[in-house]
Amino acid sequence: MKRGWLLGLLLLAPVAVEAAGLPALSVTPAPGGGQSYSLSLQIVMLMTALTLLPAGLLVMTAFTRIVVVLGILRQALGTGATPSNQILIGLSLFLTLFIMEPVFDRVYSEAAKPYLDGSLEFEPALKAAMKPMRGFMLAQTRETDLTTFAKIAGHAGYAGPDEVPFPVLASAFLTSELTTAFQIGFLIFIPFVVIDLVIASVLMSLGMVTLSPVIISLPFKLMLFVLVDGWALVMSTLAASFQAPL
Repeated sequence: MKRGWLLGLLLLAPVAVEAAGLPALSVTPAPGGGQSYSLSLQIVMLMTALTLLPAGLLVMTAFTRIVVVLGILRQALGTGATPSNQILIGLSLFLTLFIMEPVFDRVYSEAAKPYLDGSLEFEPALKAAMKPMRGFMLAQTRETDLTTFAKIAGHAGYAGPDEVPFPVLASAFLTSELTTAFQIGFLIFIPFVVIDLVIASVLMSLGMVTLSPVIISLPFKLMLFVLVDGWALVMSTLAASFQAPL
């Protein structure tokens, strides 16, 4: 697989200004022989949009499902703030890049590279870049969620996947991701709840009602998680839970 998609995405932002024909900086003569400099309003708006691009990419990728499942896993283990949020987010980002690599490769080969080579204009390149992303999002989105948000938007229905407006698709995709993440989290939670119940029952039968079951069950939950190679199992399950892009 190509590894240049990330470089292409990084280069795509600054050259978009030139391709769009927007003057980045205007210089006007000032009284007394000096010069005054000013940024155009279009550039300010474009840079503002670029700052929102990472958040948009996170919402449109596998990140949401992964980080929610890892958060539920931490709660099920009962380890408090361990692993820390920074570790969970970093792990989620790298797993997201691993899962999304085929999609990003298509974005680079079909949109970013032709645009950087000058063989494709900005608007066609943007449409070509959205096609693989839409295919990935549609493959993970439930029909019921699409129908729900179509009704909210006041639409009767769509003739095909290409007719789904992006705001409707993004909302349905994010809702489906949360639903799937909670389903996976439920299955992860069950073994740890069973351990908590067993430990609590044993402590009550021994009359040790003042001793917190959480303190006793935590080592057993950690031991079970390590023995079954829990991290590798969770990572492989998350990677396998994503459908192939349409």
